[in-house]
Amino acid sequence: MKKILFIWTALIITCLHVWADDKVSFTASAPDAVAVGDQFRLSYTVTTQEVRNFQVSSIKGFDVLMGPSRSTQRNVQVINGKTTSTSSITFTYILMAKAEGEYTIPGASITADGNQMISNAVTIKVIPADKAAASQGGGNGNVSTSGRQGKTIAKDDLFITATVNKTKVYEQEAFLLTYKIYTAVDLRMFENVKLPDFKGFHSQEVELPNNRRWGLEHYKGRNYQTTVYRQFVLFPQQSGKLTIEPARFDASIAQMIEVDDPFEAFFNGGNNYVEIKKTLITPRLTIDVQPLPSGKPANFSGGVGEFDISSSINTTDLKTNDAVTLRVVISGTGNLKLLSDPEVKFPEDFETYDPKVDNKSRLTQEGLSGSKVIEYLAIPRTAGTYKIPSVKFSYFDIKSRSYKTLSTKEYTLNVAKGEGNAQQVISNFTNKEDLKVLNEDIRYIKQGNVKLIHRGDFFFGSTSYWMFYVIPALIFMVFFIIYRKQVAANANIARMRTKKANKVAVKRMKLAGKLLGENKKDAFYDEVLKALWGYISDKLNIPLSRLSKDNIEEELQNYGVNEELIQDFINALNDCEFARFAPGSDNQAMDKVYRASLEVISKMENSIKH
Repeated sequence: MKKILFIWTALIITCLHVWADDKVSFTASAPDAVAVGDQFRLSYTVTTQEVRNFQVSSIKGFDVLMGPSRSTQRNVQVINGKTTSTSSITFTYILMAKAEGEYTIPGASITADGNQMISNAVTIKVIPADKAAASQGGGNGNVSTSGRQGKTIAKDDLFITATVNKTKVYEQEAFLLTYKIYTAVDLRMFENVKLPDFKGFHSQEVELPNNRRWGLEHYKGRNYQTTVYRQFVLFPQQSGKLTIEPARFDASIAQMIEVDDPFEAFFNGGNNYVEIKKTLITPRLTIDVQPLPSGKPANFSGGVGEFDISSSINTTDLKTNDAVTLRVVISGTGNLKLLSDPEVKFPEDFETYDPKVDNKSRLTQEGLSGSKVIEYLAIPRTAGTYKIPSVKFSYFDIKSRSYKTLSTKEYTLNVAKGEGNAQQVISNFTNKEDLKVLNEDIRYIKQGNVKLIHRGDFFFGSTSYWMFYVIPALIFMVFFIIYRKQVAANANIARMRTKKANKVAVKRMKLAGKLLGENKKDAFYDEVLKALWGYISDKLNIPLSRLSKDNIEEELQNYGVNEELIQDFINALNDCEFARFAPGSDNQAMDKVYRASLEVISKMENSIKH
């Protein structure tokens, strides 16, 4: 019996070695930041059981309270008949931070499966101890627990900062706005968030990871758990003192309180938790926006940043009626999407089309970085040799604080006569109506037998002849009256915008529905917001720059919309803005926002009275 057990044990151990992953790793891990007096773990994990000679060269800047302790982990899984096994050994130290500074612990060495391995080094930032905790005799530098024993939250226990990396910029110069959470309490969630409308700015939100990373930070004598909540890159659209209004956050906090009841204290350790609401308001920010200097070049594109330009052409030897494509690429960092397309001066005998634009950019702290690709299509109609002059591109350079003009190379095109009908159309694009049709402006007199008509059989002067004049005249008068009425209606721009508001919103919501099906989250929310804001702007005949959630309610009341529907519309805007941060399935949240937005637009269309 003992012999059989020994054989089975040997077989299992052999199988575990066979099933184990051949790739062995050796990694070190520790917190990014700790406070003076904090105790923390420094761990080294190797993914194999065959190890020896574990060594750490030095641990400077910390007291070693314990270690290294060794622990072994094994995991065997059977999924669909396939067995997998993982095993590892972890060596752990308990350290205590002694003094402020930034310390690097070099990699440890070990012999694993007969091979010498070195782990990664770890860098740990040691921040000062929390003053509030020290004054209460806490004895360590962890996040302060002041204010946690009552039913109120102190002002410095939880707050949100709004900071910008620049306070003095030029028009169209990008800067970064960051909302950051500082908490020394158990923050559960934000029930409502109201961000400013960024009036006077073009804004684009920086995409942050779904799982926020929290870290320890020392701020004004206290230690907080911090994370970046939202970030926006803003482009000022006008000069002067522009204001970023305060943001509002309604927070829900779990607060620990002491329990006097001995029975309740026995089961929950003497403590209980209550939910506390707290409203956080960020400070108002003022940005000094300077106008661009005088002396703008004639071909100024509106670009502010650092850019470069290049061009290419698909061919320089072609035939008439063949297409030629000139490709212009503007690359760099700045307000890339707001640039106007440079002008390409094709010869007059070329038929030109609207350019095709492709933006390939990503959002950075300095603005949009990438390239804008513009393709110009033209078709020569006559043979000859032509020149396409260089393309001029001017922008304001942030570093040198001056205007710069860049040029592409010029191209010489050799256009040969193409095959086909001898008839050619020569187009003078200075005046689109000046057309000459070769071989068609002179007609030869036809010769041969001619059929004669008897006198009195002429159509001229007959009743049918006069009816051919009277009937078209009457039709013309009817259409002329209808046309004048239509022109008068179209002249009322505000009325036309109001009339077409629902049609434009429905078109945008159809596109949003397509993006929902493709699960393109950011593009979906952007399109729904455009539909909601654009609809109410057109319907109320108020420019988007003057619209905000604060004045929508007053304007809608003036148009006879009831309070409940107004609140539904405001809720639709809020849900759309913050659904990406709400818990639960993204698809469910997107579908809910889509249905709610469609419903509120439909109800609003039947409620607004003009």
